[in-house]
Amino acid sequence: MALPPIFDRLRLPVIGSPLFIVSGPELVIAQCKAGVVGSFPALNARPQSLLDEWLHQITEELAAWDRANPDRLSAPYAVNQIVHKSNDRLLDDIATCEKWKVPITITSLGAREELNQAVHGWGGITLHDIIDDRFARKAIEKGADGLIPVAAGAGGHAGRQSPFALVQEIREWFDGPIALSGAIGHGRSVLAAQACGADLAYIGSAFIATTEANAEDTYKNGIVEGRAGDIVYSNLFTGVHGNYLRQSIVAAGMDPDNLPEGDLKTMNFGSGGNTKVKAWKDIWGSGQGIGPVSAVRPVAEFVAELEAQYLAARRELEAKVRLIVLKNSVIGFGHI
Repeated sequence: MALPPIFDRLRLPVIGSPLFIVSGPELVIAQCKAGVVGSFPALNARPQSLLDEWLHQITEELAAWDRANPDRLSAPYAVNQIVHKSNDRLLDDIATCEKWKVPITITSLGAREELNQAVHGWGGITLHDIIDDRFARKAIEKGADGLIPVAAGAGGHAGRQSPFALVQEIREWFDGPIALSGAIGHGRSVLAAQACGADLAYIGSAFIATTEANAEDTYKNGIVEGRAGDIVYSNLFTGVHGNYLRQSIVAAGMDPDNLPEGDLKTMNFGSGGNTKVKAWKDIWGSGQGIGPVSAVRPVAEFVAELEAQYLAARRELEAKVRLIVLKNSVIGFGHI
């Protein structure tokens, strides 16, 4: 199944994932101008009235970019809605997004039919993030247009399953849009996501180390200096398992190798966490795919590098396939 027309403007098959605190208008606008979907959590706009200002800014700046660059139009943007009982501003946020006709809505921690219907009513599409096939089926039953499988190694709230296993199970029954999340920080990994059955790659952690990201320099440098082995998987900070940078846990005075269990019942998106240190602000989310991140730089430079890596990986893979076909034809196995 082809991707919805809303994705026709993409330079690369990439969605920049919504990052708590880190994603704001500057990052989203830079991502869209660079040709990938930019996104942010609605809850990043505090107070709630700020959401209207952010959407106005994003809409106006991207429209101005498109007028000045008709040969390189901006990619669409997305807003992430946390569909959890503790999010008491959800209805207000949806109403604000309806006003601005937000193109893509990403839903997390709950699938609600009425939300999907509202988004469809203003002409948008919904993508729901999930960690297993059971939740994927529930999301589509509730009317989501596409899925974001959050596989092992993804930053922030993440699942435990292999991306190969998770995407394959979903593809057995679903032919709609899939954006794969899980340790993707290189153009080769974007191609790998497509090869295993996804349509798009969902990249978050690598965008933290960009000029436009709303993150402390120490956080950005932690992404640059970090490797997969520096990521700690824990449910202590929000009640839901997620991946975090080891050095931020140490800086908060805790032992990352001996963290207690968290309590899902205390999850609260109004307070930002259930410990004295707050997830996302003090404890830094990060996925395992940060190894390729070598410097803090503008989004445009990072996306240009991703594109070069992606195209080089595609040429390399095509050459490998041609070689296999040639060998098989010589020894009589026919074509694959």
